[in-house]
Order: sequence, then structure tokens, then C-alpha cells
Amino acid sequence: MATSLLCLFLALATLSQASANGEVEVLKVFKANLVDPYNVLESWDVTLVNPCTWFHVTCNAKNRVVRIDLGDASLSGRLVPQLGQLRSLQYLELFNNRISGAIPREIGKLKELVSLDLYRNRLSGSIPDKLGNLQRLRFLRLNYNYLSGHIPMSLTTITTLQVLDLSNNKLTGPIPVNGSFSLFTPISFANNSLDPLPTFPPSPSPSPS
Repeated sequence: MATSLLCLFLALATLSQASANGEVEVLKVFKANLVDPYNVLESWDVTLVNPCTWFHVTCNAKNRVVRIDLGDASLSGRLVPQLGQLRSLQYLELFNNRISGAIPREIGKLKELVSLDLYRNRLSGSIPDKLGNLQRLRFLRLNYNYLSGHIPMSLTTITTLQVLDLSNNKLTGPIPVNGSFSLFTPISFANNSLDPLPTFPPSPSPSPS
């Protein structure tokens, strides 16, 4: 019995280490695609077993990455599809950098994601429809980029969404008003080329009896 428990423990430990190593590989690719003029990623030693001692990275008790905090870091470069493999990630904070290129659709695989803050970068292309899969997302800030195309209707299905800012992009087409989007005011969509929100005539006053 004791031998069986020991084997199970070793197997779980090996699996956990393999997962951590996989996340190191993901972040290695991410780092390789960034330009880091002030060496804020200097502690990202890819020879380590897991990334939990790195600055700007937070892990949970299982040594899985749950936060990446790299806002205001003067980073440029691109996001990589491999970020979608960080399946425990809850916060992706990359605001106020000079990151360009497209938002990878693989970000939509981050089912635990609570906050996606990519505002004030140089991102272009469309907002991936797959972001609608982020059904735990509460904060979505993509403002001050160069995003174009329509706002995906899939985003309106995220019932947990509390803060939305898509302003100051190059978005076109209609502004969805259904689902969670019924909560947001025009300021969330300002300074785009979007169709005006529909206006409704005031309800008629009741006739005096």
C-alpha cells in the first residue's frame, strides 16, 4: 500500500514538474518575441524548473502561472500564440507598452482569465472571436490600439464582464447592445468608426384620466 502511495506521489510530482517546465517554455518563446530595453525580464531564467521565482510572474500553490504583470515596461514586439497554453492564467497585464501585431486567437483558450489588459499598445487586426470563450472574464481593456473590424458578437455572451473599454481604435460596424453589452455606455466605444448606437423615442406619457 505504501509503495503504491509513493508511486502515486512521484507520478503527480513528475506531472506537476512537467507542467511547470511547459510553462517555462511558453514564457521563453514569449520573451524571445519581445524587445526589452530596460531588462525588466532579466530574472526570467529559462533554465529553472518553473517560473515562479521570476519577477512579474505569480504562481499558485501548484506552481502554475496565474499572473503576468508587465504593464508600463517599455516592451515592444509581439504576442505569441503559445500564451494560450498557460491554462491557469487569470491576469494578463501588458498595458502601456509598444507591443504590436495581432491579438492571438489562442488567448481564447485561457478559460480561467479574469483580466485582459492590453490597452495603450500598438496592436492591430481584428478582435478575435475566440475571446468570447473567456466566460470568467471581468475586465477587458483594449483601448488605445489600432484594432479594426467589427466587435465580435461572442463578447456579449460573457456574463461576468464588468469593465469594457474598446475606445480609441479603428473599429467599424454596429455596436452590440445585447447580453452583457447592455450594461455599457458609449464611452466604452468612443473614438472609433462604429455605427451610432440606436436611439429610441421616449415612451408616451400616460393620458390623464
